[in-house]
Order: sequence, then structure tokens, then C-alpha cells
Amino acid sequence: MNTVPAGVTATGKVDGTVEDTARPARGSAAGRLGRSALAALVLLCGVTLLLGFANKDRCTGPEFDTWGRSQPDFAERKYAEVCYSDIQFLWIGRDIDRHVFPYVNGGITPDGELRGGTVEYPVLTGLLIWAGALFAHTDAGFLLASALIMAPFGLVTAWLLGRLSRWRALIWALSPPLVLYAFHNWELPVVACAVAAVYVVHRGWGAQGVARPLVQRASVSAVLLGLGFAFKLYPAIFVLPLMLYVLTGGRDGRELPAGKRRDVGGMVKVALVAMGTAAAVNLPFAIAGFDGWLASFVFQGQRKADITANSIWFWGLRPDSDPENEAVHQLIGIASPVLVFASFAAACVVGWIRYQREGTFPWVAVSAAMLCGFLLLHKVHSPQYTLWLVPMFVLMKVRWGWIAAYFVADLAMGIGIFLWFAQIAAKQPSGIYEGFAAQAVMIGVWGRAALLVGLFIAFLGAKSTVDDVDAEPLPSRV
Repeated sequence: MNTVPAGVTATGKVDGTVEDTARPARGSAAGRLGRSALAALVLLCGVTLLLGFANKDRCTGPEFDTWGRSQPDFAERKYAEVCYSDIQFLWIGRDIDRHVFPYVNGGITPDGELRGGTVEYPVLTGLLIWAGALFAHTDAGFLLASALIMAPFGLVTAWLLGRLSRWRALIWALSPPLVLYAFHNWELPVVACAVAAVYVVHRGWGAQGVARPLVQRASVSAVLLGLGFAFKLYPAIFVLPLMLYVLTGGRDGRELPAGKRRDVGGMVKVALVAMGTAAAVNLPFAIAGFDGWLASFVFQGQRKADITANSIWFWGLRPDSDPENEAVHQLIGIASPVLVFASFAAACVVGWIRYQREGTFPWVAVSAAMLCGFLLLHKVHSPQYTLWLVPMFVLMKVRWGWIAAYFVADLAMGIGIFLWFAQIAAKQPSGIYEGFAAQAVMIGVWGRAALLVGLFIAFLGAKSTVDDVDAEPLPSRV
């Protein structure tokens, strides 16, 4: 019988722990989902994505005007039937229907309108938009093509989460937000990048897997986070926790360079790789059409916390109630980013305290908390941002009550907002904040806000479901 004495790792080095000896062997049934189980998980995710497409496709056709816009009554149906999607809506107004290559000849007008093919998203999302429209001639064709392009990213996310957290990945594969928002906007590729970044750190890739050096795994993760930035920006906030994870030597500090207490060089390399990736992707567009490239960032910077923002800033201050209160928008423009960055700092400080107590910097937990801070305090909280948070419910061991409560609040928001817009468009009531739909939106906004505060704390105290059980033993420090 081949046993390893307590205190000796599988590589024969003494490190005072039996953690490696207790880990199931690579590929064991106890350590990961089998191929059949993973296939079933991905299949279930595919069914959910089909439901998500069917939900949005209700708004298309049956007839189309000369611009390829669905008729009749698209303006009314998209809200009243709760089938609105940014994908279908933006077919007209950004030169998408004209198949104009994005950014190169674009710009932004003095009154904040984008022109010449520029879209309000980072460059990789702009490329996805252009590719989805390339062979389309109607908003229905654009929605279908975009769904076909993005669906594989949703399926890959399910596979990665299954490999990372086993059956807990059903939270993603069967989640109501996936039905509501999978094809509401272009979120699936960026979510896949964020999840893949976690995967390569904790599972590696190829035959060597996690036996590859931490700095190498983290550098590939940084590439993925840089690509995520070029899709939708938010994965960039995960770079700092990843840097601190590398600085402290990974799990239990066992991947520090020999004789060093901190891996400063590895941390700097991760930062440079992430920034270099983002710059390399953006640079060709900045060179080809600087004004059009810059316009996408200017547009987002100028966006106000208005009735479409769905954030606590609008519902707390109601800046649209007084057309002359530009000072309120300016206050929000300062307070929102300051508080967002303060929440990032707080998350990192708590993570560092956990590191000093437990020996491992909880980079996934800190990333999840930072995401909560961003969702809570940013001036815009679009409904589909929920898809950013769902993988964190898979990767972190938070109570099921948090997850169920957030999904309920999100349903109130995701359905109520469009019924409310339909009510405003149809009646323009004097009591704009009265009625069932408006109340549902307020429940969604403030319910999500309260839950994000709680989740910020819960994530920082929670353990990760990513435990390296199906990887080769990590190298040990003597």
C-alpha cells in the first residue's frame, strides 16, 4: 500500500501539513465532474440559453420596415411585452444596419450623440456587434446572429464553472438572469473571460495543469482579464486582487520564490501583462480612428444617472425631477467613483487581514466583493449586470438565501422596469412613481442595493468553492 506520511507532500518534501495527501488524485471522480456530468451541465445551460433567445425573439417581426425594423408597434411591444433587448434596439441609430466597421470613422457630437459607426462599448464588443450585423438585414436577423455568436461563450462559462465548482455550476446554467439577460446585451463573452481567468489560476491548462508556476498561470489569467476589459471593462478590477495573490505566493504562500517572503516581481509582471493586453487590443483602433475610439469612453463618462440608469443614485436623489439641477449630476459624477474606489480599497484591506490570519490571500472573494461595490455605487446599474455577479454565487460558498433573495429582487427589477417604461410611454402619468410597475422597480433597486451591501460582507468572509481538488499537488516550500 502506497501511503504518504503526515507532514510530507506527494513530492516528498516536508511542509508541516497533510493538505496535499488528502486531495483526491487528478481526474478522480471525487475531484471533479465526469465528462457525462459536464456534458449534461452544458446541455442544461444550452436549454436555458434557448429560453433566453425565445424570450427576446418575441419582439421581432412579423413584418419589417425599409430599415429592417420590426413592425408593427415595435416601440410599444418592446416594453409592454417585456421582450426588449439592447441588441435589437441598437440595430438602428449606430450605423449597425449599414454594416459600418466600428470606430474608424466615428466620433461624438457636442450634444453627446455617437456617429459614424462608433458604439458605446469597448472595442471587442464593437467587433462582435459588427460581426453579428454583417449578414443581417433586419433587427431579427441581427438578434439571431448575435445570439449564435455569443451562445458558445455562455456554454464555455458553464463548462468552466462545472470544472471549478462541480454541480454548484447549476446556479449559472439554470439561473433566471440567464433567461432574462443572456441576449439582452453583449455580456456573455466578458463573463466567460472573467471565469476563465479564475480557471487558469486554479486549474491551469494542458497536461501540467496547476503544476505550472503561479506567475505563469497568473500571467495567462491577466491576459484574459485584459481581454475582458476590451469587452466590457469590469474584469479589470480583478487584476489588483490577482496581483496580491501572486505577491503572497498563492495558496498558503507555497509558490513564493525560494528565499523570498513576497513576490514583488511576479506581482508587477501580472499588472504589466494585463495592461499590455488591454493596450494591444485597443491600440489598432486608436491608431485607425482615434476620435471614434475615444468617443465610446467619452459617451460612458458623460452618461448621467437618469431614469434609465436603475441605480441608487437616481432613485435616491431623483435628479430628473428638476431640469435645472445639473449640480446633482455633478455631485453624482464625483461621489460615485470616489465611493467605488473606496469599496475596492476596503475589500482589499479585509482580504489582507484574512491573508494574515489564514495564510492565503482570498483573491476570488475580494474580487466578488469589489464587484458588489461597483454594482452598488456606480452611477449606472443596467439590468444585465446581474450576469456578472452570478458566477460569483458559484465560486463562493455564500448561503443559498442570499442567492434566492437576489434573484427575486432582480426579477422585480428586470420585469418591472420595462412595464414601467411602457406605462410612461403610453400614459405619461403625473404620478410617474406610482403604480405596481414603479413599485416593483423600487423594490428591485433597493432590494438589490441592500443585498449587495450584505453580499459585500458575506463574500469577504466566505470560503471559495475553488479548491484545486483535481489538479496535481502544488509545489511545497521547505
